[in-house]
Amino acid sequence: MLNESLKKQVSDIFIGLDAAYSFDVHASKEHESYNELIALLEDVASCSEKITVSFTEANGLLFRLKKDGKPTGISFRGVPNGHEFTSLLLAILNSDGKGKNFPDEHISQKIKELKGPIRLTTYVSLTCTNCPDIVQALNMMTVLNPGISHEMVDGAINQQEVEELKLQGVPAVFADGELLHAGRGELGELLVKLENHYGSDRSSVETEAKVYDVIVVGGGPAGSAAAIYSARKGLSVAVLAERVGGQVKETVGIENLISIPKTTGDALAANLKLHMNAYKIDILEHRSVTKVEVADGQKIIHVNSGERFITPALIIATGASWRKLNTPGESEYIGKGVAFCPHCDGPFYQGKHVAVVGGGNSGIEAAIDLSGICSKVTVIEFMDELKADKVLQEKAKSQPNIEIILSAQTTEVTGNGEKVTGIKVKDRKTGQEYIKELDGIFVQIGLTPNSGIFKDIVNTNRFGEIETDTHCRTNIPGIYAAGDVATTPYKQIIIAMGEGAKAALSAFEDRIRNALA
Repeated sequence: MLNESLKKQVSDIFIGLDAAYSFDVHASKEHESYNELIALLEDVASCSEKITVSFTEANGLLFRLKKDGKPTGISFRGVPNGHEFTSLLLAILNSDGKGKNFPDEHISQKIKELKGPIRLTTYVSLTCTNCPDIVQALNMMTVLNPGISHEMVDGAINQQEVEELKLQGVPAVFADGELLHAGRGELGELLVKLENHYGSDRSSVETEAKVYDVIVVGGGPAGSAAAIYSARKGLSVAVLAERVGGQVKETVGIENLISIPKTTGDALAANLKLHMNAYKIDILEHRSVTKVEVADGQKIIHVNSGERFITPALIIATGASWRKLNTPGESEYIGKGVAFCPHCDGPFYQGKHVAVVGGGNSGIEAAIDLSGICSKVTVIEFMDELKADKVLQEKAKSQPNIEIILSAQTTEVTGNGEKVTGIKVKDRKTGQEYIKELDGIFVQIGLTPNSGIFKDIVNTNRFGEIETDTHCRTNIPGIYAAGDVATTPYKQIIIAMGEGAKAALSAFEDRIRNALA
């Protein structure tokens, strides 16, 4: 299953393994995916003398990861290839105390303090680009806290189970049989939910605030550029972020970053982190800001981990998130027919009729992708014409199963209590309202700035963007904003990078001029 080149890479990854590992397979040889699973696991095992495969006849398809003959708490019901192949490799590395995805000491301690026993199950699709983040985070938690167990379940080969749970979106995390989390998420978000659900044996309390010359909130292109430019000035810098890369990690292909003809969101995010690690920058991931105070020119930042940070120069680069419809029924049916990621959730709608709300580039790209899976795709656009690039419009119009409705306002998501059954649309020219019966809705109506926590501190416009001058300065001395969260026109990666650099240079200039307060 693995070609020789990939086997060589895996062998190199496993060279430093200390413990002995085994894939403890419990499966039926009659299972349609049995041969595929055994081939994959034997290929991986062949890459290290520290890894073996054992087999026990049983119903279904399951294997557990053991370390020195003892269960690690990590198991897989499915064949972890595709996007989940990395999750398999990381499970071994993490169990060996290795891997670059371990959080810093503070977050690690909070994971260890979770009250067990905690039994977690994550349903995934192997085509989902967000699922590995969840699987890898929970596997890593399982390694740090022996009271946690985690199982990955491939929804495609456990279809009956998925249907019984009425799942229409992934990833979906269940905690002892109760839905805990659905959709894209971060380790920090999962940790908070687990603390709320199970409680925590809190033994460490953060008392002393950490002080830096510059604090950057956000780890996307703007935040990374701001941190690098600040560090190059010899300043002490911290980056507070849910994850390095931010929204970039949701981008499958990037072809307009000048000097790099083609890359991916994951690759760019990895390079941003690599570049920041070349400097003395404290990258503190899995944090979200809960409160900001300004006192005597100092900016005091509180985060969800319980920590406090103090700085004279705060650069806000929190980016933007997918905008919601904000119509009746939308919130109730998120994960039950309302989705935001066609790459992740598209396979759930094979042979079904779906709508894509939004006629911009993201909406039309989603429609084109879904047209290869779904029986019919209806694009619903509020304006009188599509906003997508001409080449995308022409591609969409050439697909026989794509229907485009213009001048249409989405007024309600309808359902039967368990799943979406349709979408209510108002014709903006005639005022006529009608229900389009369908199976799923993909919302692709642009982005909204992640500025909410800062609105009581700095000025924002009616769109929620933080108002800045040409130097990224806000109305508060010593607070700057850059990237998609700010009023900068054209929300592009390359522009965000430039604005992040500009914000850092402005902060340094103000520091020299004693103008941070």
